[in-house]
Amino acid sequence: MAKKYYIIVLFLFFYTVSFGQDIKNRIDHILNSIPPSTKVSVIIYDPISAKRLYERNPTLPLIPASNTKIYSTAVALSMMGGDYELSTSLLADKNSIDGDKINGNLYLKGYGNSIFSENDLFKLANELKAKGIKRITGAVLGDDSFFDNVYTRADWIEDETQNAPLPSVSALVLDRNSRAVSVVGRRGRVSTKYVSIKDPPFEIAGLLRDKLIETGIIVDRQYNKGLAPKDAVEVASVRIKLRDLISMINKRSDNFLAECLFKTIGAVSSSIEGNAFYSTQAIKTYLKDNNIYCEGTNLCDGSGLSKNNRTTTASLVGLLEKMYFDLQNYEDFYKSLSVAGEDGTLRKRMRGDDFKFAGKTGTLNGSSALSGYITTSSKRDLIISIIFQYERHADESYKDLENEIVEIAGDIK
Repeated sequence: MAKKYYIIVLFLFFYTVSFGQDIKNRIDHILNSIPPSTKVSVIIYDPISAKRLYERNPTLPLIPASNTKIYSTAVALSMMGGDYELSTSLLADKNSIDGDKINGNLYLKGYGNSIFSENDLFKLANELKAKGIKRITGAVLGDDSFFDNVYTRADWIEDETQNAPLPSVSALVLDRNSRAVSVVGRRGRVSTKYVSIKDPPFEIAGLLRDKLIETGIIVDRQYNKGLAPKDAVEVASVRIKLRDLISMINKRSDNFLAECLFKTIGAVSSSIEGNAFYSTQAIKTYLKDNNIYCEGTNLCDGSGLSKNNRTTTASLVGLLEKMYFDLQNYEDFYKSLSVAGEDGTLRKRMRGDDFKFAGKTGTLNGSSALSGYITTSSKRDLIISIIFQYERHADESYKDLENEIVEIAGDIK
């Protein structure tokens, strides 16, 4: 009996080694076919056994493109939790509400609610009216001091064909800080284009004043931008939970929402304001505090639009592993990722396979990335991260290679 058991164990050992070598050979064959000028980094990792089943250049710093959003969303979720609410709030001076009047200013303050819309603005005006308010004796002031007032970035590539230019990134947002304008062209043809709101707190305050007047509320003074007092009281608000926001960011790879969330990280962590410095420091601190490999990781934005961003697959896998074992936040994070063949940026990729892959794509001219979680055909959970950095404009061909590598990983027993 003991001899039979020994033979079975020996067979399983050699089968596993042989199967593992086959996986390595298949991936090596793919990677050895790419141009020598292409830089590549790949890790396939088993979080249960804590073993790397495949690796190539795991600590090579490369441009992560939108895989940067993994850092923004995972760190935000870990810091704040899925129930954290990002709001746009109407505030009034303390003790200024007197019956049907507000004897003072009305403030519209943004706290990083980046999906706030004109419909929400009208909702706030109606909510104020429903509370019985008929007159505001002061002005309407927009406050976006939760973030800094650096609305644009010089390192967001203007000629980057993969992404449209971002509108102003601010704590107070209305319709993604874009507005439609009519343009009269040749022969009197009228077309519509969208332009960025250059001064969000000023312009949005003006629109709120208009909405208040439309609902029948009298506003004695004009509008401007200004800081709400620290003791101002909230009279109405529109909110979104963080778990819902990160799903929009990761599934759609939404750059604008990601940049707003990036600054929210800085605002919450510093308790001062949301800016690039506080945000990057918060992410660096999180990586170090959780013993996630961070050498060679240098992130300067939250979306991945900047080609100054650098990270490694070792760092990405380390962060994905941390989230995998985070019982409180893993479900929210996992659900925010695109599912291959089903939704988001992966809806047209890897259709009909008998494994499941949920991950985050990344694309810039000269860079393509893919990282996430695989449940193999044998129901084994794995983590994978792939980054290609290349000179040719061949994004689709590298995405095909990413698909092939993920499909091979899906065969791992």
